[in-house]
Amino acid sequence: MDRFDLIVVGSGAGTHVASIASKEGLKVALVDKGPAGGVCLNNGCIPSKMLIYPADVIRILQHARDVGVEASITRIDFQKIMSRMHSVVDKNRTHLEESIEAKENITWYKNSAEFVGDYTLQVGDKTLTAPKIVIATGSRPLVPPVQGLKETGYLDNVTLLSLEEPPESMIIFGAGLVACEYGHFFSAMGTKVTILGRSPRVLKNEDPEVSQIVQDALSKFMKVLTNREVIRVELKDGKKVVSAHCRTDNKIYEFQSDEILLAAGRHSNSDFLKPERTGVETDQHGWIKVNDHLETTKKDIWALGDATGKHMFRHNAKYESDVVIHNLLRAEKQEDKMKVDFHAVPHAVFTTPQVAGVGLKESEAIDAGYDVMVGRAKYTDVAKGKAMAEEHGFVKVVVERKSGKILGCSAVGSEAPELIQQVVYLMNTDSQDMRPLIRSQIIHPTLNEVLAGAFVNLEHPLSLP
Repeated sequence: MDRFDLIVVGSGAGTHVASIASKEGLKVALVDKGPAGGVCLNNGCIPSKMLIYPADVIRILQHARDVGVEASITRIDFQKIMSRMHSVVDKNRTHLEESIEAKENITWYKNSAEFVGDYTLQVGDKTLTAPKIVIATGSRPLVPPVQGLKETGYLDNVTLLSLEEPPESMIIFGAGLVACEYGHFFSAMGTKVTILGRSPRVLKNEDPEVSQIVQDALSKFMKVLTNREVIRVELKDGKKVVSAHCRTDNKIYEFQSDEILLAAGRHSNSDFLKPERTGVETDQHGWIKVNDHLETTKKDIWALGDATGKHMFRHNAKYESDVVIHNLLRAEKQEDKMKVDFHAVPHAVFTTPQVAGVGLKESEAIDAGYDVMVGRAKYTDVAKGKAMAEEHGFVKVVVERKSGKILGCSAVGSEAPELIQQVVYLMNTDSQDMRPLIRSQIIHPTLNEVLAGAFVNLEHPLSLP
């Protein structure tokens, strides 16, 4: 049996924990069958944004006529787009692997792992044990139990990266972040895209006003159908035929395409690890249970990132890895432990138009008992937005009436993530209020004026649809 001070399972954000622990003198085992870097680097954030940017350029060229510029697209080099993406991913992965292997106190086990006893893991033909363990096993695409789906075949966020040509047509199961991002990409590449979403609207976790704007915009480039429950998939004459139940009229409709893309959610990887064998509990969906210190139900075993099923973003996993590092290495007493703070977790959806948000939406703030003010502003309310012909651009802020504390903000339109990031900074000040923004001079003309305008326009909340 190989003994260590710390075992880290997962080489995404888990690598950060392993690296810091090794620098502080701990003998560390890093376990991951690969590829190194986790979802974000290999088949998530990095490759998807490398692909989506060319789609953004295509849409910008198409939008140019609205500001008096006639442009045409003579050729889309799909193979170059894909090879450029693979080059960046491969280079970053190689750099990460070299960094891991150069660390003296880290032993990297490139194999899958499962618990076989208390604080004990089987990794290939090796048995590892340590008094402290960090689980950062991530997640994988959820495969819905649809009749005929596995037999017919499908793409997911991993296998689509191996495409050499865009399919002529594609049906996407789901209407969330992945569906809207890759729907944008493939439609820009020339694929005839149909989105079939179970929820009543796309991006169901966004503010309803934002969701509607995105759905209207995407519908210009693809077919977007919500309230559709896929019930069966089959092959007919070389095409993949999808039967979906419409919850609105209770009828079943058929759709056909060359390819199917799964974007129906994520599934925990904890089932591979079998954490129950060491006393780590999971919820009914397999996500690992943790407390505010990211401790599992087993002493000195922590979990972070997608493994917990909460706030499944790379930047949040990095934040959680910092919390785990503190509690694992530096908190000698209970009162020294750091709690996670999720009041200002930002996110972005790189579709067309871009979407970003942070904190509570209007309905969530009201449900939580806050007396709120709501402010809205359109991109076309300011000079830069008018210059850009951003007819759909929109910012919405939610503020506690008595204190001026910012509770949340949503944005849709060009540079939405950059606008939201400024609100993130404000929400992480001691007072978390809007006064620094109100007091500040704002460069004119910029889209920052839209954000300021939303705060200036604060009002009583409107009734939600």
